[in-house]
Amino acid sequence: PPVATFERRVLRSASGHQYLRVRLELPDGGARPSAAQFKQLVVSALRELHGEVGAALPVDVLTYEEKTVSAILRVVSSGFVKLWSALMLLGFYQNRRCAFRVLQTSPFLLALAGNSRELVL
Repeated sequence: PPVATFERRVLRSASGHQYLRVRLELPDGGARPSAAQFKQLVVSALRELHGEVGAALPVDVLTYEEKTVSAILRVVSSGFVKLWSALMLLGFYQNRRCAFRVLQTSPFLLALAGNSRELVL
């Protein structure tokens, strides 16, 4: 009888970027950052954890809602884990406690357009 063979195939995403929908939680309800301050906060989180190499990581803020302090970020796929870890370990914004929450991730921007958990029929 023929011998069974096993072949493992790992497919990389065709997309060169990863997208994250994130929210900054400020429990004391103080002033909310502007879009430029939000971007600077992301860069400083990368610098704090990964140094100058992390701060040089190309991260784009595609959308930002100041009302909910949420944004969609785009990062190259190779820097996805660095960005996520830097955001999770950030604990202060302007000497106030804060926390980033990653709400959704995807290699496709269109996947972040809707959330099936928030669907109302």
